[in-house]
Amino acid sequence: MKKILLATVAILAFATTSFAAEPAKTVGQAPPSGASSFYLAQDTATMKCQVVNIQPAAGGSMKVIGAAHPTQASAETALTADKTCK
Repeated sequence: MKKILLATVAILAFATTSFAAEPAKTVGQAPPSGASSFYLAQDTATMKCQVVNIQPAAGGSMKVIGAAHPTQASAETALTADKTCK
């Protein structure tokens, strides 16, 4: 009886980790509805930058420069001020 109880507890302990909540935001996904963020994205091949509203996926040909900006205007200002972009 104790073996069955211990086995059940062990199974439940491992199963509960699969029910954990997902992170609020993962790389490569758009922000939740209602929220908007703008990013400076640099093409690693051409070194040219642009403002995007979806964070580029990790490992892709685009990388994020700096932090997210709350408005497109602030992202455009950061783009003109950034020295790493051509």
